[in-house]
Amino acid sequence: MPVAASENRPVVAILDYGIGNLHSAHKGFAAVGADAQLTDDPKIIAEADGVVLPGVGAFGPCMQALRDHGLDSVARERIDAGVPFFGICIGMQVLFAGSQEAPGENGLGIFPEMVRELPDTVKRPQMQWNRLVTESDTHPMLEGLGDDPWMYFVHSYAAEPNPYVVASCDYGTDVVAAVARDNVWACQFHPEKSGLAGLRVLANFVDTLRTRG
Repeated sequence: MPVAASENRPVVAILDYGIGNLHSAHKGFAAVGADAQLTDDPKIIAEADGVVLPGVGAFGPCMQALRDHGLDSVARERIDAGVPFFGICIGMQVLFAGSQEAPGENGLGIFPEMVRELPDTVKRPQMQWNRLVTESDTHPMLEGLGDDPWMYFVHSYAAEPNPYVVASCDYGTDVVAAVARDNVWACQFHPEKSGLAGLRVLANFVDTLRTRG
């Protein structure tokens, strides 16, 4: 669902901390009408309309990379300032207090719960398309997805059940697929790899920036 270049293009700062898959997130947000900027410049991040934290790989190296680039404190500052913030995949997981994958490694702590390994009864990682079960029909992240949205997942760990869940999926058990609280959205799936449904999620985030502006 690309938009015309003449439309309002809010600035989205995609945090560049040397972790893979950043360019696909950049392309996805650009396709839905954002002025997407892949950056580690605190000034650009501070002036952006919204901030995105993508991530692939493992919890520990992602947190270390954020710290090495000085972006852990920048992310917290933007969240505390009320700026719309979107975490994707590992970028969602590091918003939690910590992960079983990296004992002793603190996350950003935006959500107080932990991230746990998927159960032994399922194949790890979950690397497949899976159907979202929406927990909140009114949250703007899920607007326009219809009754049977499918998203692409690649992960071995997932957040504990928590009060902020807006969507889950069935993978041997209920798995937290998306959370939201105030100005923070996050999803375990990869919207930038999830076809039109995933692009709709990204577009919904960009639309909230236009509304704020």
